[in-house]
Amino acid sequence: MAATIKTDICVIGAGSGGLSVAAGASQMGADTVLIERDKMGGDCLNYGCVPSKALIAAGHTAHIMRHSDRFGIESVTPQVDYTKVRDHVRGVIAAIEPNDSVERFTGLGVNVILGSTKFTGRNTVEADGKVIQAKRFVIATGSSAMVPPIPGLDQVPYLTNETVFDLDARPDHLIVIGGGPIGSELAQAHRRLGAEVTIVEMFDFLGKDDPELTEVVRKQFAADGVDIRAQTAVTGIEKDGDKIVVVTEKDGQTERIAGSHLLVAAGRTPNLDGLNLEAAGVTYERRGIEVDARLRTTNKKIFAIGDVAGPYQFTHMAGYHAGIVIRNALFKLPAKVNYSTVPWVTYTDPELAHVGMTEADAEKAHPGAINILRWPFHENDRAQAERETEGLIKVITMKKGRVLGATIAGPHAGELLSPWIMAVGTKQKIGAMAGMIAPYPTLGEVGKRAAGSYYTPSLFSERTRKIVQFLLKF
Repeated sequence: MAATIKTDICVIGAGSGGLSVAAGASQMGADTVLIERDKMGGDCLNYGCVPSKALIAAGHTAHIMRHSDRFGIESVTPQVDYTKVRDHVRGVIAAIEPNDSVERFTGLGVNVILGSTKFTGRNTVEADGKVIQAKRFVIATGSSAMVPPIPGLDQVPYLTNETVFDLDARPDHLIVIGGGPIGSELAQAHRRLGAEVTIVEMFDFLGKDDPELTEVVRKQFAADGVDIRAQTAVTGIEKDGDKIVVVTEKDGQTERIAGSHLLVAAGRTPNLDGLNLEAAGVTYERRGIEVDARLRTTNKKIFAIGDVAGPYQFTHMAGYHAGIVIRNALFKLPAKVNYSTVPWVTYTDPELAHVGMTEADAEKAHPGAINILRWPFHENDRAQAERETEGLIKVITMKKGRVLGATIAGPHAGELLSPWIMAVGTKQKIGAMAGMIAPYPTLGEVGKRAAGSYYTPSLFSERTRKIVQFLLKF
């Protein structure tokens, strides 16, 4: 009979959220056990954010080489060694791995156990032949690529975000099922590395974002040569020799698209298999574990965070959840989640970044009581100097100026979003942004100019002209 390990807090899953809880809890004095069944660092380090951004950087470099003539430097066709690109991606992962390693967390005082986990009671789990009894549990098992029930898909080789970075040869023609953030980022990266790429999306391309801003991204994809088939259903998958054929249907018309490789990027599904949550009294459904505003499950001693709890499947949300859980589990503070200022970024070129309400959200919540502010990147001197002029910022405010949301499509949009996250979160009025002194020349001036446009109608009105003319008489 295995000895029981008694601990204060047991974290299941060593992705970004679980690692944050384990490190914080241990350093704050809690006896901590961390269990991981696969790789330390989870999806983000090994199959998600890190490798995808490394691949995007490689694709961006190839794109710059093809278009350097805009700076007076002769353009060249890059010679892409895909094996070395793969090694670059692996090198980036390896550089970050020590921060998430067993050795580092053991050094922090965490008892790290590698193995699958299942609950055996309301306060006990088994992992690697050990029994762990804890005062509090945190489920942070993340999510995996959802594989849709497409006829024939199980008869052909296909890639997901967990396998696409293992390719040692560039695909001749990559067909991507899914035009959301993951599918679009990987599609553009592969296109810029020389592959032919087709995206098939059942709904709208990047459909969760403002369509006015996604159009900026779509135009660049078209310029890059990415074939986007939006509002198109995949009805079947077939094998034709060494080709994979995707059968599609749109407006009653059937089409067959043949490619060399198939990438499935049609959403995510929470990792719940094998946890035996019923034994712990934890309620869940297909979309994830049921939690309250304090991230407690139906067993109040067990918390769930990150992708497995939703509703937003972003690494930064897992980190945010970790902070909520630490306050609740360690300090007994009734901290609750607040999703009103959740930002997200799609790392295409141009980037697409958003926080707060979209125009549609705001009009629905405050009909007839909102202002829309816009400023194009081509009106920005830094963007002109760098020949990166395709972009737009769109800010939503109340009539009296309170900032409700912002979306940016353009170079470094993710970096430019930060002040708007603060503005939405602190319910600032637009005057704070308009009055900011922005260094020149920076892309950040785009935000300031958009904010300043709020005052244009009143500042340059006939009434203002009359007031100025009157005052100049004295």
